[in-house]
Amino acid sequence: MADKKVFVVFGATGAQGGSVAAALLDDGTFEVRAVTRDTSKPAAVKLKEAGAEVVSADLDDEKSLEAALSGAYGAFLVTNFLEHFSKVKEITQRTGECEETDGGKLEVQNFDGKGEIEEYFREIGVPMTSVRLPCYYENLLTFFRPQKNKDGDGYSLGDNLFLIDEALTSVLENEDCFLALPMGDVPLDKMSVKDLGGVVVSILKSPSEYIGKNIGLSTEKLTVAQYAAIMSRVTGKDIKDAKITLEAFGNLGFPGAAELVNMFRFYITKPDRDVDITLKLNPKAKSFESWMEENKEAFKDL
Repeated sequence: MADKKVFVVFGATGAQGGSVAAALLDDGTFEVRAVTRDTSKPAAVKLKEAGAEVVSADLDDEKSLEAALSGAYGAFLVTNFLEHFSKVKEITQRTGECEETDGGKLEVQNFDGKGEIEEYFREIGVPMTSVRLPCYYENLLTFFRPQKNKDGDGYSLGDNLFLIDEALTSVLENEDCFLALPMGDVPLDKMSVKDLGGVVVSILKSPSEYIGKNIGLSTEKLTVAQYAAIMSRVTGKDIKDAKITLEAFGNLGFPGAAELVNMFRFYITKPDRDVDITLKLNPKAKSFESWMEENKEAFKDL
């Protein structure tokens, strides 16, 4: 292990960091230093058993970060906007504004903070590559899980139920399941977050090719109706695009709704996400249909 370069993975027990840590451990090129706030949690213990050096650090504690990064060749850094809903806090943690739309800047704090962090690193001369993920397939298991049009017509987010408007229910029949993603007929980029790790490993093995670049990732570019059709085919359920508008989605009333509306408005501009380069970096990255086949049991109760 002494002759291997140390690569630090922040958020190593989370979705993105966990994928990167697992891929690096499987590849074996680097010594993996996994960073988490709680080294006793089961995911951290599993990383240690798999061969990672597991250390405790907090993005709000500068001294702990200095210790975690000591002697490292490089690091995978990710921040969690959903933990605090603060762009300012995310920038302070050091993990641009989105592209112009309709002649102005579209504020999506979850993206803007990371963009400003990218600019900061480049201004101070840090060699870095930015990997920009699309919506995860896994979001369909949680926030954007298909819902059944039954018992009052509602849309649920987490443990909360929000009534949907008449325009949405008009496209559904009783017992239909629906996807409420306000994209209209514009394709939405998606991929499995578990496939990020293979992408990062490939980038690290070819630094001269990727340093300084922004890499937009995607393994599928489908409309909501096409995603729904694949889900229907795999699960045997009748799942439809609810055809919800941005305005109706924003009126659902859950915390963060306005932020998500701007996120989808940004996605409608078709940001640069490249399926070919994603599959070049990780040839094993899953198509949506393959991911659905692996996860269809999670939808059996629809």
